[in-house]
Amino acid sequence: MVDHGLPAGYGPADAERFSPETHGGARSDFARDRARVLHSSGWRRLAAKTQVLSPTAGIDFARNRLTHSLEVAQIGRELAVSLGLAQDVVDTACLAHDLGHPPFGHNGEKALNSWAADAGGFEGNAQTLRVLTRLEPKRFAADGSSIGLNLTRATLDASCKYPWSLPEAAPGSMKFGYFADDEPVFAWLRSGAPDRIKCAEAQVMDLSDDIAYSVHDFEDAVVSEYIDPEILTSRSGHDSLIRAVSEWASGDFTSDQLGAAFDRISETATWLTRWDGSRAHQAQLKNFTSDMIGRFARTAVSATLAAADGVPLARYGASIVVPVEIRAEIAVLKGIVAAFVMASGRRQPTYRRQRELLTDLLEALWAAGESSLEPAFAADYRAAKDEAGARRAVVDQVASLTDQSAISWHKQFCDIPLV
Repeated sequence: MVDHGLPAGYGPADAERFSPETHGGARSDFARDRARVLHSSGWRRLAAKTQVLSPTAGIDFARNRLTHSLEVAQIGRELAVSLGLAQDVVDTACLAHDLGHPPFGHNGEKALNSWAADAGGFEGNAQTLRVLTRLEPKRFAADGSSIGLNLTRATLDASCKYPWSLPEAAPGSMKFGYFADDEPVFAWLRSGAPDRIKCAEAQVMDLSDDIAYSVHDFEDAVVSEYIDPEILTSRSGHDSLIRAVSEWASGDFTSDQLGAAFDRISETATWLTRWDGSRAHQAQLKNFTSDMIGRFARTAVSATLAAADGVPLARYGASIVVPVEIRAEIAVLKGIVAAFVMASGRRQPTYRRQRELLTDLLEALWAAGESSLEPAFAADYRAAKDEAGARRAVVDQVASLTDQSAISWHKQFCDIPLV
């Protein structure tokens, strides 16, 4: 392969593709990866998929999966510069990290996972690998099978948040990185990698996602008035809030750690004590999110470089270090959103209807067979070797839909009214 200017710390094996390609021009192999994700149809569809609030909810300023991915990439690229990592590899992994999310975000994941329980389940991160290496049309193997975008090994590995299968997941966890029939490409991209360890670039992608998720979803929840800063500041129900955050964080932190983290955040100069929607308050909230991003990123960079002690981080050179105090602060912001939005009683009927809609649709498409599927997924359905493979084709079809198209398909294929 021609070396198109690989960054320091990266070798020919990192730039290999599952199916070798030859290119001219000045673009690096990693820059080409980034362009392929940006030009993919799956990435464009993220504009109409739920982040926290659905694009169908009528709130035109709330973030969607595409704007979230752009913000994650912005944070990730700057972290990569500070840590000496390949910017295009981290950027692409950040842009691609949510490609596998179905309609209605994590709530949609639950519905698809339940329906596909006997066919390998469903997990958005595993679906991301499937989109990148199989479902997104760009390159084909010699036998005519789709190999997706055919990204480089370094980029695919950086996109892998959970480098293990469902059977290898921790007890009680449903987080995994690949489905059984995607094992060959997973084994290829992990060639030479330590078992169950994420490369540094994937760790940066994961951290960037956590940072963006924590501050921007908090911002959206305030603007949409799910969170009242005055209540947070007055400490009304503070102990119960910290308990809810602790439950959401699955016991990763003590109540004292989370309480201290809340105190540090609320002492920030830009912390809002009330919200009236004015430009002044909008600016203060925006500056709060900027302050938090800078605080989280700077601390992680300093801790990581200190721990690495001059060792290059690229690929598996060293790990990203996020001090426990910063992790607790991120958990507090994410937990507040979970308590006031995701766990809010006023949201539960919506979440239930969304899951019912997707379950109804899956059942209707399964009953109708390949005739109900788009041509690419119908071909996968016909080529399936067993029922599990056919079910996977139906799941792939539904996972590809946007929130609005899922609603439209439900109207077309289901006789069950939404109540």
